[in-house]
Amino acid sequence: MKFHLDEHINPAVAEALTRRGIDVTTTRDARLGGKPDLAHITYARKNKRVIVTSDSDFLAIAASGVPHAGIVFCGPHCKSIRNIIESLLLIDACLDPSAMQNHIEYL
Repeated sequence: MKFHLDEHINPAVAEALTRRGIDVTTTRDARLGGKPDLAHITYARKNKRVIVTSDSDFLAIAASGVPHAGIVFCGPHCKSIRNIIESLLLIDACLDPSAMQNHIEYL
């Protein structure tokens, strides 16, 4: 599974996942800083990356029918970096990327 972490996710998550062999990009890596959320969705879909975010605007975009490669939504109760890392490792281990197509996983 490949992930794209938006600017709301702590960079330590990307570092930890990368150390574990997970393919991760960040907003900074993709040069999407300041770009609209739809640009992130387009980038992630084109590159077959699941977006990891705590920005509920992505949920609204997905609900409007815009196709995406998957979204992992970290709600307001999802504060621990360790829990986010462990959850993403579990998603990577248990789900096929095709299962994430147009799917939202809530942490």
